[in-house]
Amino acid sequence: MVSRIPWPEFGTEDDPLAQLAGLSHYYGSDIDFVIAGGGNTSVKIGDRLYVKASGTQLATIGADGFVELDRPALDRLLATDLGTDPAIREQRFKSAILAARIHPEKGQRPSVECVLHHIIPRRFVIHSHATVANSLACSGRGRETAADLFGSNCLWMPYVDPGFALARRLNEALRDYRESTGRDCPRALLLQNHGLIVWGDTPEEVRATTDWVVGSISARIGALPPGAVFGTRKRLDAPEGRRLIDAFGPILRGLLAGEDRLPIVTFDDSEIVLDLVCTGTGKEIAARGPWTPDQIVYCGSFPLWFEATGREEPGALHPRLAEAVRAHGVATGFPPAVILVKGLGMFAAGRDQSSADSVRLCYIDAIKVAAGAERLGGAQALARRDREFIEQWEVEAYRRKVSAGQRSPGRMSDKVALVTGSAQGFGLEIAEDLAAQGAHVVLADINRELVTHRAQALAARHGSGRVMALGMDVTDGGLIADALHEVVRAYGGLDLLISNAGVLLAGSVKTQPVRDFELVTNVNYKGFFLCVQKVAPILSLQHLAKPDCWSDIIQVNSKSGLAGSNRNGAYAGSKFGSIGLTQSFALELLEDGIKVNAVCPGNFFEGPLWSDPEKGLLVQYLRAGKVPGAKTVEDVRKAYEARVPMGRGCTTADVMKAVYYLVEQKYETGQALPVTGGQIMLH
Repeated sequence: MVSRIPWPEFGTEDDPLAQLAGLSHYYGSDIDFVIAGGGNTSVKIGDRLYVKASGTQLATIGADGFVELDRPALDRLLATDLGTDPAIREQRFKSAILAARIHPEKGQRPSVECVLHHIIPRRFVIHSHATVANSLACSGRGRETAADLFGSNCLWMPYVDPGFALARRLNEALRDYRESTGRDCPRALLLQNHGLIVWGDTPEEVRATTDWVVGSISARIGALPPGAVFGTRKRLDAPEGRRLIDAFGPILRGLLAGEDRLPIVTFDDSEIVLDLVCTGTGKEIAARGPWTPDQIVYCGSFPLWFEATGREEPGALHPRLAEAVRAHGVATGFPPAVILVKGLGMFAAGRDQSSADSVRLCYIDAIKVAAGAERLGGAQALARRDREFIEQWEVEAYRRKVSAGQRSPGRMSDKVALVTGSAQGFGLEIAEDLAAQGAHVVLADINRELVTHRAQALAARHGSGRVMALGMDVTDGGLIADALHEVVRAYGGLDLLISNAGVLLAGSVKTQPVRDFELVTNVNYKGFFLCVQKVAPILSLQHLAKPDCWSDIIQVNSKSGLAGSNRNGAYAGSKFGSIGLTQSFALELLEDGIKVNAVCPGNFFEGPLWSDPEKGLLVQYLRAGKVPGAKTVEDVRKAYEARVPMGRGCTTADVMKAVYYLVEQKYETGQALPVTGGQIMLH
């Protein structure tokens, strides 16, 4: 098999629609065949055609994702004259296929290729954009090579507008094929600059034909003399490359921002990307234009090509990059979704991680297609007229609209938040709540193994691209910078830092070891300072590129930062000092569009800080004699609960209400917000 995905188990008695879903998942889950919402599939059952609904994805489609159409109505449409004006033709075609729906009340819109699927005389039809097949379809010698490889068993069709025009052309081609060969149809269809369509009466027939076509093309490419396709590579040295990545990501987030939020900008310097951006011909290849409609839909017709000059500082890089983005928009009519930086790599932008990753994968696919096509006779881009048709096509505008409507719900929709000390306790629960509210969340903790496990569990609920884990020691500035570099590579920057990492070692000033005092101070006080020091330049660059963009830093402080704590001086002192840092940072970082605040929770009795049976505060306070007369941990807890006017400890839900208030309140910085049930009141 040419696909890396395990073949589904199909039974002879399986429902055809279930078989179609299995085929769709099989090819739709393999990025070598389908990326994002590309491709479409169908099955014929009597006088009904079930075809993928526009805006759905083959990898996850269920039976309800297919539109049921009346085949006699599609027959009548095929014989109808819709006129020669493309705009009028497409509007009439759209109305006709909508009228052919059996269940219009579902509000589904059938794939624009539904008529093409209807006329192919086999039960199952699979239209993919297989990378290898498109290497041939986008080759200047594609027709000749296809004839040599497949003879009359695979039909080659010159590029034609998708939809009604393509269906009419295929209908004519199949008629000619029958007359010339005496057979009702070939085994497959190669669409120039478009993709591969295969068919069969069983799933096994579909697989056999697909393997035959893709395998034959792969063998032909592999049999050609080896050599660098785009030329010799020359890459920027690693330190300079890292410095530029850390500048480009945040600046691009700001430059490409919409009215209300920053996009995700992900970076890729994989070998196939470097093959293009590090070679002398890369710029010319990229400038040729798109190879396929999918590239236009997901990546835009043209990437932005940019060259850094020497050791360019961010302040000098920003105006040049801003002008390049502006000029690209004027020239193409669209902001760039793909930014290729010579000698460095590729940045891909989207509203969230999923859409940015689709852009990234689609352009990597485009590079692979170009590389294969160059080896098969020269890569041939879409003609200008054909490109502009796709750019302006209402069908693709609709698909983009459906996709744009899938924004994550919640108060932190598609923002990027980093939470330190998030392997357990408050930090973990804060991260979980942020993810539930639509954020991309970075869990950072000194316990790399545990935080990775926690992030994996969170990603299983919210999506792998929305959660990442990083090992981070907040007392080491170099390790913090390394972790933030990974955040920039993945997301381009961030919108919110929750500085939560902390330790508490209680003890009397008379007896506490100096090493305990130093550990508490280093983590709680110095750690907060270092995190802000390393993250502020990233947030500042985002604000430089989009001055109305503001970011947030919130320190998880404590009621002990607002009132002294008996026999807990190291902890209270570190928290008092952090309030001073919060107020000072708030004043300094206003010019960078950064709000800095603190939340000061009361006692979180349920978390490990308090309840750990060996190191928790309840145990520590019992041993330290902080509660006179207490003989058990429960005695200590009851004593502390009794000090709270509201009679209970603080919860994560209480803290998160304060966090969201501070993020959403645009006129609040330098504050230390108590969340103590009335135990501590500001005055």
